[in-house]
Amino acid sequence: MVNKMMSCIGAIALVGSVTLAAAADNASQKFIKEAIEGNLSEIAVGKLAEQKAKNDDVRSFGEMLVKDHTDANQKATSLAGSLGVTPPTEPTRKQKAIYDRLAKLSGDKFDRAFVKAMVEDHKADIREFEKEAKQPNDPAVAFANESLPVLKKHLSTAQSLARGKSAAR
Repeated sequence: MVNKMMSCIGAIALVGSVTLAAAADNASQKFIKEAIEGNLSEIAVGKLAEQKAKNDDVRSFGEMLVKDHTDANQKATSLAGSLGVTPPTEPTRKQKAIYDRLAKLSGDKFDRAFVKAMVEDHKADIREFEKEAKQPNDPAVAFANESLPVLKKHLSTAQSLARGKSAAR
């Protein structure tokens, strides 16, 4: 009787740990999918800034976004493969709507709207990456931790531009 009970307890513990591992994998998969969509969005709006920005510092910030998010996307795509995730090939509908709104603007209006969108976006990204970085036994933790300094630099640059100061390079 005791052996049967111990076997049941062991089986329950095993199922519980497998369930937790599956939940962690699902969370990692969701995170990496969203990270790739975010990178694709940042690359697209960065290219838009390279073309449409009136202010040279805003244009340079767009170049920084394209370079940094292209690098991050290569790493994220590699991680996606190891997690069994098919990498998305385009941003989300919401991200596309932001791009479309920005694409209709020009001059100072574009610069202000772009910088504002980048401040909001990077604040949200940092929250998500910090949350992911704290997950135990999560294969995406290293990617999240490696990405955070770059995202914080982007936020700082966007905030400086929003205040009308030159971008920190």
